[in-house]
Amino acid sequence: MQDYFELKKNNTTLQTEVVAGVSSFLATAYIIVVNPSILSQAGLPFSGVLTATIIVSFFSSLMMGLYAKNPILVAPGMGLNAFFTYSAVLGLGVPWPVALGAVFWSGVVFLLLSAFNIRTFILLAIPRTLRYAIAAGIGLFITLIGFANARFIVSNPATIVGLGELTPAVLTFLAGLLVTAVLLTRRVKGAILFGILFTTLAAYPLGRWWGLDGTAASTLVNWQGLFSSPDFSLLLRLDFVNSLQWAIVPVIFAFVFTDMFDSISTFVGLAEAANLLDEHGEPRYVKRSLLTDAVATTLAGLAGSSPGTAYIESAVGIEAGGRTGLTAVVGALLFLPFLFLAPLLSMIPAIATAPALVLVGVFMVRPVTKINWLQLDDAIPAFLAMVLIPFAYSITQGIIWGFLSWTLLKVLSGKRKEVSLALLVIDAFCILALLLA
Repeated sequence: MQDYFELKKNNTTLQTEVVAGVSSFLATAYIIVVNPSILSQAGLPFSGVLTATIIVSFFSSLMMGLYAKNPILVAPGMGLNAFFTYSAVLGLGVPWPVALGAVFWSGVVFLLLSAFNIRTFILLAIPRTLRYAIAAGIGLFITLIGFANARFIVSNPATIVGLGELTPAVLTFLAGLLVTAVLLTRRVKGAILFGILFTTLAAYPLGRWWGLDGTAASTLVNWQGLFSSPDFSLLLRLDFVNSLQWAIVPVIFAFVFTDMFDSISTFVGLAEAANLLDEHGEPRYVKRSLLTDAVATTLAGLAGSSPGTAYIESAVGIEAGGRTGLTAVVGALLFLPFLFLAPLLSMIPAIATAPALVLVGVFMVRPVTKINWLQLDDAIPAFLAMVLIPFAYSITQGIIWGFLSWTLLKVLSGKRKEVSLALLVIDAFCILALLLA
């Protein structure tokens, strides 16, 4: 194990990798419950999607660890499940078996793009300044997700967003944030994991005394049972043939484009923030990682879920010290028992992982210091990409406008030579995605 994962070379230990894997899992485990809750609105059985979600998360994360050797978990993506449900099935009226077929075929396209290095070619065409901005933007995005999960930041009709009320839940989040920050500042190993556990325990009185839903105590007192049997009813329920109709092509393209840029930006952002780079300064094992992401999407269609993708919440484990594929292997193995123990996940409330997500943003914005803010034709596109990711609540939209503004400013300022052919191809896909949105 030491040799296979090159622990010494990556300046890490078995203990650190295990703690990192547990931390990443706790930050991503919400998808086991959230993904079924969204896809079930499209008519898919909740229990079937839950089983499919675990299958995709386990096998894809395991492949990421053993094959791509990167400390990144892979699971059905948020945003992609919303598109599946609200746009494809409910919006366009696509039957869910056909939509699952579209997921499968988009995965096949991913595999072809990855096998022929086209996705890697696209990734390497991203200007380095935009890579730094994407990493920082994802950090801000993760922070916003953490604040929103804790209800510390809420929607406000008058100001768009605003501070939430200082409820017992929010105060518990703030206590967890402080404890986790102190542990990180004092460089305690496993600080993020300890912070998650502390906040989970601190949330117990919220349900016990105030009867609030979604907390550890309310889960404990309302359990319907500890064990649940896996439901394989969605396995191979996709419609291979009808999903290849011309009318379904825009749906397939939307899955391809969104998943491709979500995964590419996640790899770029995590690699830049955590210095997971090869000797050329590029994200390491990039072809294997993208191929794993493609397999995840293909597997999702077969298992009965929306597309799989690399998870930005893996930053929690990376910040906890995860540097090798062993982190992803540990995270993958933790998914498997929940085929039978899914009710246990509800013991970890959203406010427990919220402090970790907020503080991870601190580390992910580090690359912003590498941007030359005095070079405005670099700085403006970088700024747009960075702020639009959290403001639009979409990694893809931030990337699209970052690419397009970069190209336009370079051309109009007389620096056409800095715009590569690959970037022009990306721009064409960006425009097409905007037209089909």
